[in-house]
Amino acid sequence: MKLFFSRQKSVFLTLLAGAVLILILLAIPTGYEDAVIYQGTERAVGKVVQTDNSNILTSGMVQSGEQSCTLEIQNGLFRGETVTGVNFLSGSLEKDKIFQTGDRALVTISHLDDSAESIRSVVMSDHFRLTKEFALLFLYAVFLILFAGKYGVQAILSFLITILMIWKILVPCYLNGYNPVWIGILITAALTFIILFFVYGFDRRTLASSSGALLGVLTTCVLGILFTDYFQIHGAIMPDAESLLYSGYQHLDLTAIFMSSIFIGASGAMMDLSVDITSAVSEVVLKKPDISRRDAILSGITVGRAAMATMTSTLLLAYSGGYISLLMVFMAQGTPVDHILNYKYVASEILDTVVGSLGLVTVAPFTAVMAGLLLAGRPPKKQAAP
Repeated sequence: MKLFFSRQKSVFLTLLAGAVLILILLAIPTGYEDAVIYQGTERAVGKVVQTDNSNILTSGMVQSGEQSCTLEIQNGLFRGETVTGVNFLSGSLEKDKIFQTGDRALVTISHLDDSAESIRSVVMSDHFRLTKEFALLFLYAVFLILFAGKYGVQAILSFLITILMIWKILVPCYLNGYNPVWIGILITAALTFIILFFVYGFDRRTLASSSGALLGVLTTCVLGILFTDYFQIHGAIMPDAESLLYSGYQHLDLTAIFMSSIFIGASGAMMDLSVDITSAVSEVVLKKPDISRRDAILSGITVGRAAMATMTSTLLLAYSGGYISLLMVFMAQGTPVDHILNYKYVASEILDTVVGSLGLVTVAPFTAVMAGLLLAGRPPKKQAAP
């Protein structure tokens, strides 16, 4: 009974620490809340009451010009007002959108004061999807809690902390010109320890798994830096990277940001593998308390060998899944394989996948060694006399 209450207290303290950390992260300003582009404007949601497509020029699948929509503003300063919004079309299927009557749109209202008469223009940004996104996240949270219980709650907390640390700390630091590699390592280390703390709590397993994962991250970092220079890859190959330079951020080192993205992207799989190996070694030690450190390490390596094959494929599928259309273009055009592999953006993906997989390979022995040293070779606890 005493052990039960002790565990319940530990879980409560863990959840409380996670909630406090989330509140702290929410309170931290990014410094970019009042961007110049949004000064003197009001962002609101408008329901499309009527559409006018007379100014849309259609050429095959491509549409250009502008769509005019009558909108009923549903929130903000101009709630209840009926205004005319403009949806600009650039001829890009990727970025353009067409609104229908009944749709809800996210709009940017340019105005002089709080009166409806002062509205100068209403630009329709995109379809309003926040309600649907929150519904999907709520469904994910419900299923996670139903199947995982308290561990599901901890997973949700770690999920929120990860999002907030990336948005509130990592991205602003990159924009402010801090060294991307060092900032990336610090953020990854902090997230690794926090997430694994939610898994194990105040336990040696937290130290073992986080140490193994971080050693793999450091290995990936070093390899990423070396091979990015060796492959002659520039960071501008990242999507929308050049837009940053043209927006007044010429001081950014895009190549260093690309280097940091390699080990940040692989860190999740590394944490997963380190938890698998640490849990396996912990279970072996629990069943056989007198096992030597050497045998515990060998057991961890055996588990790691089986897991590494699937983890490497996981990285490959994760990275290549977003480039299916590109692969289809290459095949449709009959591009030779040697040309495909030599393109800069393809080489960067190969670099990302292979270096991440190399770092993942090192996580297994690192974690096995740390788990064996920290968990095995300790005298068994004496049982209390009845």
